[in-house]
Amino acid sequence: MLSSRTELKCTSCGRTLRTSGSTQFLCPSCGEETIGRCVRCRDQSVTYRCPKCGFEGP
Repeated sequence: MLSSRTELKCTSCGRTLRTSGSTQFLCPSCGEETIGRCVRCRDQSVTYRCPKCGFEGP
């Protein structure tokens, strides 16, 4: 049976968020888009960009 749930990916690098330590949150600027962050990008403070409003964060 196929899952209708889409897998969230890291907004910075595109990896699937499956490991512990990854996170997801609403964009701090527009509050409408979900931002996903993998452990590696969080640890290295890799920049992400909101696909909806263009906000950039660490």
